[in-house]
Amino acid sequence: MAVGPAFDDVLVAARTGAAWAFEVLYRDLAPAVTGYLRLHGAPDPDDTASETFLAVFRGLAGFTGDEAALRSWVFTIAHRRLVDDHRRRSRRPQLADGGADLLGDVAGGDVEDDVLARLGTESVHRLCAGLPADQRSVLLLRILADLTVEQVAAVMGRSVGSVKALQRRGLRRLQEELTPAGTTPSGETTAPRAPLRARPAMTGTR
Repeated sequence: MAVGPAFDDVLVAARTGAAWAFEVLYRDLAPAVTGYLRLHGAPDPDDTASETFLAVFRGLAGFTGDEAALRSWVFTIAHRRLVDDHRRRSRRPQLADGGADLLGDVAGGDVEDDVLARLGTESVHRLCAGLPADQRSVLLLRILADLTVEQVAAVMGRSVGSVKALQRRGLRRLQEELTPAGTTPSGETTAPRAPLRARPAMTGTR
């Protein structure tokens, strides 16, 4: 949900410290930020989201840009908070998380748009839980935060090409989960193959 045409007025008011303007921005962005943190394994997503918005409100006076730029900036702060938290926890003894991303690049295509369109927030957690952390970050920022590939690259401090590769790998794996057995990625049902006939037993005669 976006603020819309009133965004410029809300931003000006928020910069001057108007509580109602802060509330508008928080109400618009907090659910997606908290959801991103929760689905990415933050131990206390509500607390991390609160810290994120405190940093946002402190730095709002120096922000310039439109609503899309603000959204990208807020998720950049949230992502950095998440990374810092993971680093702090990694210094403590704990079980290792999922393995590194060892998959090679796969060809992109319409399947990326198809899978993104079919994903809803209810299934994101289940489907993304088994992905490597980088792929999960990219897809959650694309799906929950509704950021562009370029914005995700800025949030994660990666190149656009790297983000596109991670998205392709993640979506390829999700596409396999979403496509029922016996259907093609385009949704067409594949006909079962006829069983091969057994060859006549060899009797020694022709």
